[in-house]
Amino acid sequence: MTHRRTRVFMMDLWATVPYYTAYLSKALLAEGVDVTVGSISYYLDFDCFSSRGIKVDPGIMDVVGKFPLPRLPRRSLKLLEALVNLFALTARFMVSPPDVIHVQYLPMLKWHLPLDFWFLKFCRKRGSKIVLTVHDLLPHDTGDTLKNTFIELYSMVDRIICHSDCVRARLEAEFYVPDDKVSVIQHGPFFYDLFEAGYEQTLRNFEIEPGAALVLWQGIIFPYKGIDLLLRAWQKVEANGGNEYLVIAGTGAPELVKQIHKQVKQLELRRVKLHSRFISARELVALYRAADIVVYPYRAITTSGAMATGLALNKAIVASDLPVFRELLTNRENALLIDPENSVELAGALTELARDEVLRERLASNVRAMNFGDQSWFSIAQLTRQVYNRSLLP
Repeated sequence: MTHRRTRVFMMDLWATVPYYTAYLSKALLAEGVDVTVGSISYYLDFDCFSSRGIKVDPGIMDVVGKFPLPRLPRRSLKLLEALVNLFALTARFMVSPPDVIHVQYLPMLKWHLPLDFWFLKFCRKRGSKIVLTVHDLLPHDTGDTLKNTFIELYSMVDRIICHSDCVRARLEAEFYVPDDKVSVIQHGPFFYDLFEAGYEQTLRNFEIEPGAALVLWQGIIFPYKGIDLLLRAWQKVEANGGNEYLVIAGTGAPELVKQIHKQVKQLELRRVKLHSRFISARELVALYRAADIVVYPYRAITTSGAMATGLALNKAIVASDLPVFRELLTNRENALLIDPENSVELAGALTELARDEVLRERLASNVRAMNFGDQSWFSIAQLTRQVYNRSLLP
């Protein structure tokens, strides 16, 4: 007797975490899991899914992600497109529901629109099991205003995946989630599989002088990621002389970008390069390869794709001494860990690492030994498949 394969609908309808969805889905398909990727195209990287052998199927429409649009119109159109897709998926799953819906993000909840939440409740009544990956315990910059909503969400789903023991403990203590409902599966790396642009061209693109030690902060700009702390620390680095450059590369809300430019001007920083634009995946890999140090001065964190990239590309790391980071990093073994509110300590760590090539190489070598590449995703896919199987148990 043969058993049909478990059918999984990987749900990230707005392409909120497209690279995570793409890498995980690719690994699951290689594991023989029958995965349909419910996502629109990612407007900043049209090849995000197709380059990894994945065809997206968000329901019925995939239009908005295929065109570069201003932020507000794009968001409004994505909402309309998502509503159409939810109706289409509701009709489809009325007839043939998947065995498992693996949710990566429910973006409508942040705007108090529980339509995708109601969709999951409908699917559960049709017999689908709901697995949720917790990328953020609560949406950024919403405080506790949505806590009761997320308590209800975490209660409703069948299984939860998070990326650290620290987050699992918080789910139990703050959101009343039973410990046996949660599986901890490490966040996988990004971009390790891409070719990089030329080193010299990268330096020219980012206005860096050859021979300078390059420190990189990269990611989506949010207040909790500590760029203001980093700039105060960098003022002290520049005061110590040397030839280090700091590159801050990433996109964010216009008001946050303006604050960063204003702070650079107020602190009279001379060796800071700001690139508040989208950086393609290949250009990003080249920038990481060119960097001597990557820095993560976060005040708080649930998980970090940027950190996973730094690990995958074998970089010397300076990071905040936070519980989630300590599960991967050990001070002075594979990173320098600093107090997340101490700019003097951060400045000291950056200065030491920039001027001590032997220490940089030792830390990077220990990161390299972690083998944070393809093998990580194979392991993640196997563990994720086990979560699916447990969710289907009677």
